[in-house]
Amino acid sequence: MYAIAIHGGAGGLPAQGLSAARQQRYRDGLAAALEQGYQHLAHGASSLEAVTAAVRALEDDPLFNAGHGAALTRDGGAELDAAVMDGSTLRAGAVAAVRHVKHPIELARRVMEKSRHVLLVGSGAEEFALEEGVELVPNTYFRTAERQAELEQLRDGGTVSELIPSPQGTVGAVARDAAGNLAAATSTGGMANKRPGRVGDSPIIGAGTYAKNGVCAVSATGHGEYFMRLVAGHHVCALVEYRGVSLAEAVRETLHERLRALGGDGGIIAVDTDGRISLDFTTQGMFRAARDSTGMHQIAI
Repeated sequence: MYAIAIHGGAGGLPAQGLSAARQQRYRDGLAAALEQGYQHLAHGASSLEAVTAAVRALEDDPLFNAGHGAALTRDGGAELDAAVMDGSTLRAGAVAAVRHVKHPIELARRVMEKSRHVLLVGSGAEEFALEEGVELVPNTYFRTAERQAELEQLRDGGTVSELIPSPQGTVGAVARDAAGNLAAATSTGGMANKRPGRVGDSPIIGAGTYAKNGVCAVSATGHGEYFMRLVAGHHVCALVEYRGVSLAEAVRETLHERLRALGGDGGIIAVDTDGRISLDFTTQGMFRAARDSTGMHQIAI
């Protein structure tokens, strides 16, 4: 039994809705990323390989807020965060506020596998990227016309503050491989119009990203400050491990009760040790997809 789930962010949808053509573009992007990850599992690769491949594909897709197409800071630049966690060893790697790494998820994995650290930030992370031969690009690579227009709209609105999250905040993946190993990966450009140097929950192990064999793997999306305060990813797994509730119930309680009580919203994807998947959110929508070896296959907005 193997299974994978991905998300492309959660938040408010445009007041006029998404056109059929635009919905199809999102579905196509989700389908391509899901296929990347699923094929790794189908050919016997690890859950870690699968989530890395899926998130890398989403980082390449300008529709989603990670990598190319990331949300922009108030200064007009891109600062990217990412994390990966291997549930079989509890090893983890993360990077934050990187400005030139084409695939932050790849660098996060190098931090886990090639360093004695868990989290590297800013120039230190990019120096490590140089040492490891990770591909670097100009910061302008991440900027798209759509993200620039979004930033200008927020700047001109006059009512937008640091409390307003980007509509589609993060991408992520969780997986169980045929050997029963769990893994999670998350990558993001963060909030649109954020203060330079702001870091959200995605690279914080236990908040936006967490995996533990025998329990579950979690990737979160939404208003990161609330997920950090709740330590949401670990909270889901703790409910499963120590209280014995189902994965779906643990995700529901975390999002709809605990997170909402703090004033936050967002979404969570998770997979448990038996390959059961939960895709839940408190926002208007969440770009999401899932597939497993029993034939389950879904893509939704």
